[in-house]
Amino acid sequence: MEQKNLKPLSGRSAEVFAARVPGSKSYTNRALLIAASRPGRTAIINALKSEDTVLLSRALGHIPGLRVEETPDGFAVDRTAEVLRSPPEPLYHGGGGTPARFMLSFVTTLQGRTVVAGNARLSERPMQDLLDAFTGMGVKWRCLEKAGCLPVEIEGGPIQPGAWSVSGAVSSQFLSSLLLLASQMTHLPKVEVSVPGHLVSKPYVEMTLTSLRAAGVRCEHQDYRLFTVHPARVPLERISVEPDASAMSYFLVAAALTRTKVRIDGIGRQSAQGDVGIAFALERMGCGLRAEDGFIELEGRPLKGIDLDMETMPDTVLSLAMAAAQADGWSRFTNIGNLRVKECDRIHAIAAELKRLGYTVEESQDAVAIKGGGKAVPAMVETYDDHRVAMSFSLLGLLYEGISIENPRCVGKSFPGFWDELERFYAHHQGGHA
Repeated sequence: MEQKNLKPLSGRSAEVFAARVPGSKSYTNRALLIAASRPGRTAIINALKSEDTVLLSRALGHIPGLRVEETPDGFAVDRTAEVLRSPPEPLYHGGGGTPARFMLSFVTTLQGRTVVAGNARLSERPMQDLLDAFTGMGVKWRCLEKAGCLPVEIEGGPIQPGAWSVSGAVSSQFLSSLLLLASQMTHLPKVEVSVPGHLVSKPYVEMTLTSLRAAGVRCEHQDYRLFTVHPARVPLERISVEPDASAMSYFLVAAALTRTKVRIDGIGRQSAQGDVGIAFALERMGCGLRAEDGFIELEGRPLKGIDLDMETMPDTVLSLAMAAAQADGWSRFTNIGNLRVKECDRIHAIAAELKRLGYTVEESQDAVAIKGGGKAVPAMVETYDDHRVAMSFSLLGLLYEGISIENPRCVGKSFPGFWDELERFYAHHQGGHA
């Protein structure tokens, strides 16, 4: 079994470490779908090239009438046909839940029947809320194996105009998927999408709205319950992607744990990415923070426990849990029930692996509590093939001997260069060339 053996820092530099964070995975996914919806060539720059985004780009490129190529700084999408046809083979997305959910809506505009598929874990993740929305829109669909899950066959055809409706209780990705689809309905003056009940992960919906507005599509909402999109031909030939706030979280926490300084350029307090909130969470735990429009700089200081509702930044729960493990007292992270249906059951992963390292953890269906202040015991962390588990738990290896990470390559899903960047962090503090 492949594993990554980590080494604790033996030195600390007083100089700030300038972390190199890749482009946002969430914005890259949205940019690829927006680019595929407009005729002609669209350049996507500063894009993240990871397993999720590359598989999405390849899936789009398999659709007749679309061509997608990787460029030195991202992707280029060429759409040569007004009406696209279904591909002969299933569109495979690996473990990428967001790309698959976005693609399910996109292929409703294709002529013919299209199959959207993924790996074994993705084929267990829920899709039923989006499929129920399709039924209300007149879209025909069929689950080929397990009810409510991939692989799903979608039959393209006319979509009923008027009001659409989708549940947002399990994932906001279903709503974002329909908003992206609504922007393509240029034969309609507007499309309304209602969300009955509670909507989780609202910042990710804001990222969708921000992406559409930047592309020239007018859209608004009323208290996150009724969304109105005014479809339009996208004039944008170039989409720029800002740094990934989820990826940024690992190096903010690295500085917090080691009581050093880190700076991330190109992203600031005004970002629509909800995960920017981890910087302010770490400030509440005791860190020094400068967050301007164009950069975030954090200085690690002694940490104290925190009680925090994490609904707006669920992808940072794992990394923030590592800070909690070193904080004085208990920390409690609530409103995180949807983490149980991610790449793995992340609440279970936090509890099981921190316990393996010797920490006291209590979990419930939608919360986790961590008693901080102890030292980690040597152990190999199981990653459950989840990129965020691997990257987050590696941070404790900055402090303690004998920690290793199982299946380190799984970081390729969102941050292929993570281990190289972590090595830069080591080199910076050990007096090497950074």
